Amino acid sequence: MSYLRAASGLAAASVAVALSLATPAFSQSETPPKPGGTLEIGTVYVTLSALSWDLADWNWKQNHDTGQVYEQLFAADLSKSKRLGGKHSFYADAWIPSDAMRGELAEKWEWKQNPLRLEINLRKGVMFPDKPGVMAARELVADDVVFSFNHRDKSPKKIAGYFDHIDKVEATDKHTVLFTFKNYNAEWDYRFGWGYYSGIIPKEVADAGAGNWKNVNGTGPFQLAEFVQGNSNTYVKNPNYWGTEKINGVETKLPLVDKVVYRTIKDEATFLTALRTGKLDILENIRWSAVDELKKSAPQLQWSKWLSMSGQFLAMRVDTKPFDDIRVRRALNLAVNKQEIVKEYYGGNAELFAYPQHPDYLGYFEPLEAMPDSIKELFTYNPEKAKKLLAEAGVPKGFTFKVQVCACVPDHIDLIPLLAAYYEQVGVKLDIQTMEYGAFLSAMTTKTNAPGYLMNNGHTNPTTTIRKSFVRGQVWNPSQWSDPEYDKKMDAVYLEPDETKRQAMLKEMTREILDKAPYVWLPTPYIFTAWWPWVKNYAGELRAGAVRPGPIYARIWIDQELKKKMGR
Repeated sequence: MSYLRAASGLAAASVAVALSLATPAFSQSETPPKPGGTLEIGTVYVTLSALSWDLADWNWKQNHDTGQVYEQLFAADLSKSKRLGGKHSFYADAWIPSDAMRGELAEKWEWKQNPLRLEINLRKGVMFPDKPGVMAARELVADDVVFSFNHRDKSPKKIAGYFDHIDKVEATDKHTVLFTFKNYNAEWDYRFGWGYYSGIIPKEVADAGAGNWKNVNGTGPFQLAEFVQGNSNTYVKNPNYWGTEKINGVETKLPLVDKVVYRTIKDEATFLTALRTGKLDILENIRWSAVDELKKSAPQLQWSKWLSMSGQFLAMRVDTKPFDDIRVRRALNLAVNKQEIVKEYYGGNAELFAYPQHPDYLGYFEPLEAMPDSIKELFTYNPEKAKKLLAEAGVPKGFTFKVQVCACVPDHIDLIPLLAAYYEQVGVKLDIQTMEYGAFLSAMTTKTNAPGYLMNNGHTNPTTTIRKSFVRGQVWNPSQWSDPEYDKKMDAVYLEPDETKRQAMLKEMTREILDKAPYVWLPTPYIFTAWWPWVKNYAGELRAGAVRPGPIYARIWIDQELKKKMGR
């Protein structure tokens, strides 16, 4: 089978990298690192506290909060970052290209046929640390991988169909795990290897209560020392961590800092002040509107700029009138001056068209100019045609509908009145409901969200961006889009082993869903990340897996002398 040969080739290349631990080397000109110190971070999700510590809760943010502690079979190969001469920025929310994956807990892996299966050999000597009242220190074994898979697969919160391609997972010896497939799945590595729901948790933690942060315990570079809801997550160095970093030919033990602290700060002015005054070493999510002032008040800050990996849109429930009528949905797109939003609201710091596929998804993304005219039209401002379409749909005088918006997204709080003003011009009024994140997310996951739902949704990767938002019954489907024929096309994509063919299939599906307009497609803003010069071995990388920054933070070191010289 051709895909087995291709997959085996990838595996062979990945094994070679994995065997060398695939960790990035410091530049020869870099000051030798001095371990120690505390790294204070306002992360990409600085306004959001941890949602859950139990991996069986299928919480999208769990890798962000537990990924320093719970490791995975695979991770991003950070040695291929642009900072080190590679081609990858490593800021995508959940996209590791096939040439940028390394083994983490997996030392090597091999495809086998008849039946289709993947054999993974684990690293030996990887230890779970002692956790009083939960577990004694012991070695990671294959049974832990099997347990972790089943722990999630049997959860009532599981995403429907997520592991349907897997027949069984078994430990064939102490350090070997065998995944037997029912059928090929193009996302096999993402689904159980490095994705949102791939962390390896010991049974002892689940038995003690995995939802209690005090019980969290994994093989990663850090241990969770403290969690204060709405304030901070504190991680301390795991003294028995297995990983090392090769620096100037010398293996150096990871992690390099003693402590990592996530600060949860809901107020934008407060987290910007924390960065400016040096109370934060890194702030990963800065709106364009704050950049000029920060560059003036703190000129020594280092910067990176990246196009948001979250699509931005106003979802319209297609199971609710009048949004079951495509003319209404198209009208609401035409009523918004999206080009004006890019130019005036974002000051040019946004892209008119960058969702549902992201421009970084080479081979999958098609620019707007390549799209059919009916799609291009959705990104033009034409309030007169919007009125005409509303009249044709039987609502010539317009209508009022409820729109839910999250208080946790400052950009949306500012954007929603602008949208309301556009809609007033065509007789449509918004009944705006501002919600805290927990209630906002729950509305969508329980499918009780309002007819209008303004949100950001991670692109994730080229296949998941379509599946999770537009396949019937999926959790992240706020429009409640349901089309059996479209679902069949998605199934066919996952079964296709040839990536070139998958790209063509996904381009067609992307065009189809854009044209049917279940969302008001909104511009995608650029985001800025800033850090102080004493933060070393870093250039704005954000994720080494699915919203997982742990391996990046483990490789950062703090130049304490420079920090002192700068008066911090």
